[in-house]
Amino acid sequence: MPRNIGGTLIKLFVLSLVVGVVLSVFDIDPEKMLGAIGGTAESIFRALVDALEWAVPFVLIGAVVVVPIWLILTVLRMARRR
Repeated sequence: MPRNIGGTLIKLFVLSLVVGVVLSVFDIDPEKMLGAIGGTAESIFRALVDALEWAVPFVLIGAVVVVPIWLILTVLRMARRR
């Protein structure tokens, strides 16, 4: 069981808010998303593939910045502990 459920819920809320704002910029609302998913396994699979095709380039671009910063901060924290 997570130690800090309240903190996790707040983080999920804030992340959901940010994602919702970004999706609204692209004129995507919950009704459109649910309508696009449909009911068949094929349509659900296609929606997941489309979402991955859309998200992966952004994740890779972000990782170019985030991962090195995280790595540097982790190394610095480890060095401070010694």
